Amino acid sequence: LVIVDQKCIQMLSVQPDTKPKGCAGCNRKIKDRYLLKALDKYWHEDCLKCACCDCRLGEVGSTLYTKANLILCRRDYLRLFGVTGNCAACSKLIPAFEMVMRAKENVYHLDCFACQLCNQRLVKSYSVFQHFEVLKHMYLCADVLRTKYPSKPRNAPSGV
Repeated sequence: LVIVDQKCIQMLSVQPDTKPKGCAGCNRKIKDRYLLKALDKYWHEDCLKCACCDCRLGEVGSTLYTKANLILCRRDYLRLFGVTGNCAACSKLIPAFEMVMRAKENVYHLDCFACQLCNQRLVKSYSVFQHFEVLKHMYLCADVLRTKYPSKPRNAPSGV
């Protein structure tokens, strides 16, 4: 999924000696200490909200998504316009907004990406994958590799 409708949200502090800006959401002057700038417009923090779930976009991150004249949070954008797929392990549907694990050409639910012999979850931690390898087309954890295949040379993870 390539997101082309993603826009940045900037939080700016209002300088006391400047003329108040008008809010694009409510059309009133922004007299607060902070304001948001998004879509080349200025907003009260309470006025820049997701059109679906009404969450305050300045609080959920620094991005918003626009499509079909809607301003959306990431979750609702993906729910409405994202691509769904099936998990390579359990074959169940993966909603477009759900975090996934990708390995080779496969996509997995986070809970389904596990060693195929011992079912130990293979996780990402500190930006480095727990060591796993593809052996005989199976994803295997380091523990299984050490005990069941002690003669196999161990290099960098080959499954990612």
